[in-house]
Order: sequence, then C-alpha cells, then structure tokens
Amino acid sequence: MTLEVRLFPCLNDNYGFLVRDGATGTVAAVDTPDADAILAELERSGWGRLDLILNTHWHPDHTQGNAALKAATGCEIIGPEEARKAAPLDRVVKGGDTVLLGETPLEVTDAPGHTLGHIVYRSVADHLAFVGDVLFVLGCGRLFEGTPEQMWTSLQTLAAWPDETVIWCAHEYTASNARFTLSLDDRPEMQARADEIFAARERGEPTVPTTIASEKAFNPFLRAKDAAEFAARRAAKDSF
Repeated sequence: MTLEVRLFPCLNDNYGFLVRDGATGTVAAVDTPDADAILAELERSGWGRLDLILNTHWHPDHTQGNAALKAATGCEIIGPEEARKAAPLDRVVKGGDTVLLGETPLEVTDAPGHTLGHIVYRSVADHLAFVGDVLFVLGCGRLFEGTPEQMWTSLQTLAAWPDETVIWCAHEYTASNARFTLSLDDRPEMQARADEIFAARERGEPTVPTTIASEKAFNPFLRAKDAAEFAARRAAKDSF
C-alpha cells in the first residue's frame, strides 16, 4: 500500500483526511472543513507539507478552509467546477479525469445526487476511495440538489467497485444510520453490526472507514431493489 491516511474530527460531525503518497511524500487534504484543525493534524503528522486540496463538492463544510490553507501552505486546490460557488479553486476536474498524488493516480468519478457536481476520488491500486457525502456507513447523503435516480445511479457505481475497497466518508452519522437501518432490517447479523457501532461510539471511536462489502451487506440504501425503493427509503430517513 502506497497511501497513508490520517482521519481526525472536525466541526461537529465532519472528518478531515490527510493522505500521503509514500513514494514521494506528497500530501493532500481531502476537503477542508476546518483549516486550523487540518494544520494542527499536519503538524502532528510530521509530514511537513501540504501539496494538494481535493474537494469533493461545494458545501462550505467541505470547502471553507481552502483559502486559509492555500495562504498557509501554497497548496494547489483541485475539485469540481461547483466548488467555485463557495471557495477558491485552482484546477477543475470531473469524472474520467485522474489526479496524481505524488506517484499515486486517483481516479475521479462523477457522483451526483447530494449536489449536482459531486465527485469522488479512488486509488484503484490501494483499494480505497474518498467519497465525501455520497456514501456513509449505513447511509447516504441527503438529496439537496439531485434526484433519487441520480443518487441511486451514483451509489450503484460505487457498489460496483471491488468488495475490499475501503471507503472514507466525510461524516460520523453511523449511530443514527444504524437506528434507521434497524427499523427496516431485523436480521440478527444487522443487530450485531449495530451493537458494534453503538459500542464504538460509546468509546469515542470513529466508525469510518467502511468497505464496499460491508455496505452491500448492511446499508439499506445499497440494499434497495431499485431506484423507487431507494427514493422511499431516503424520504423515510429524512423524517426519521
């Protein structure tokens, strides 16, 4: 594995991520919920540099640190065109593009639904992806801009990745998602999974990352049989 990932809490329930390419020492921040928290984690890491910001979508809790981090480090800011609505951006990328983090290629995939221009970044070689607010542990993002059909298609795209793909999602929503999932799924194995989650949160431990295999087994939005069932479940979660 060539990439090293550091996860740390930001704001109320966001996670920040610093990612380092082992071959070159190149470092990226995936989204920028809190510039001060990111700079503090960079200091703790001992990595000594921030070369890139990789934005997934435009929402302020993912972009509001862009300007301060650029000023502090001179890093290049990369993201979807929509990020310009909220923050500075140096290079626009879209689905089908590749971003090089040192010697590690990150494939960019369009994943609309939460926002219309949401993208995700995946290292195929490292079997990991940063998915912003598309897929959560036992959940998915709210449909602020896109349609249920768009989000369903985006989730199916992610579900087609190899089962071992490690998914780094941007919020700690898992306990709430588990309670909703239990309202739909009474399998003993689902209860056991929920119990693990509740215990981890009681200990103050993160439930991120997850894997595609785990989400296919337990996530009610990936387990929906079609877009219509997905839409009904998303609407039910919104009012749960």
